[in-house]
Amino acid sequence: MRTARLRTVHPVLWAGWAALAAGAVLCVLGWYGVSGERYAERQLPYLASCTVPGAALIVAGAVLLTHGRGALAATRVEELYGLLVSAEPTGAEESVAAADAPLAVSGDLLMVPGGTLWHRADCPLVAGKVESVPVDAKLLASGELGPCPICEPVEETD
Repeated sequence: MRTARLRTVHPVLWAGWAALAAGAVLCVLGWYGVSGERYAERQLPYLASCTVPGAALIVAGAVLLTHGRGALAATRVEELYGLLVSAEPTGAEESVAAADAPLAVSGDLLMVPGGTLWHRADCPLVAGKVESVPVDAKLLASGELGPCPICEPVEETD
């Protein structure tokens, strides 16, 4: 899949660079021709035959490069998505057990001051944070804090 898409993208990029180069050459030739003529009526053929087509080629080359790079990025995203989707666990039992296993199992409950959730102490959202403090029982009773959806702590009622 990747090689088929990349084969169609690379010619677009090369065509874009070629159009940019040809446009630049035509613009330089037009400028050189115009600069050698003193009268405006003698400058018009250079503008019509070199500078205007050169500018058009530069615009076309920029469009081709933009399209080619966008297609290349889309190809890479599709490839990464394919790798992500194809990565499956080896055993069906392991995937079910891993899905049912909680991320955190600690019984200690913590919160971050100013936060809206309470967590288990080993929850990845509060683990290692020095500002995390033990949960105040008044906040739990008032309902100001909700349980973390990641570690799914159970409220301890004494």
